[in-house]
Amino acid sequence: MERTISFMNGEGSLGHNTRAFIAANVDADRTKDNITLVHEDLKKVYHKLFDDSLKKYNAKQKRKDGQIKNYYDKISRSKQEKLFYEVIVQIGNRDDTGVGSAAADTAVKALQDYVELFIRRNPQLYVFGDYIHMDEETPHVHIDFVPFSTGNKRGLETKNSLKGALASRGFESEGKGNTEWQQWSEAEK
Repeated sequence: MERTISFMNGEGSLGHNTRAFIAANVDADRTKDNITLVHEDLKKVYHKLFDDSLKKYNAKQKRKDGQIKNYYDKISRSKQEKLFYEVIVQIGNRDDTGVGSAAADTAVKALQDYVELFIRRNPQLYVFGDYIHMDEETPHVHIDFVPFSTGNKRGLETKNSLKGALASRGFESEGKGNTEWQQWSEAEK
């Protein structure tokens, strides 16, 4: 049978994804059935991805006030960059792929395969969180990632950049109607 595929830009709530808090649409009795595929601390990920580049950048600064003390904190205060992005992928809906059905079991296997391929296909999107939720009406996966670009001439050589990360995959904006994100989303679907 055919199923729809939903690929949405998520808000990026780590507390929701890890179930540090339980939303109204969650069946807490089924939370134990959730599947965590990847779970890393976001601050540690920033150190892993950007510390070497940050040291090189700071060493080149002639004045102390030009240095960046903590890249995570800098990005968290930025109006242009986000600390991380999230996509939510769901196969089917509650009517044809509801949790507990055979179709849901098949969807979970497909989502697990998708995550593995997503990570391989998108090396400039560092995946630090992958959570398949089985405690809502339909199984779905939250994929949390930090986009980064390398070889930058300005600022850090390796830095947080969604535009740069997607450009490394060949996606470039063609205006508001066809942004890098829209092109990439379509390719992922």
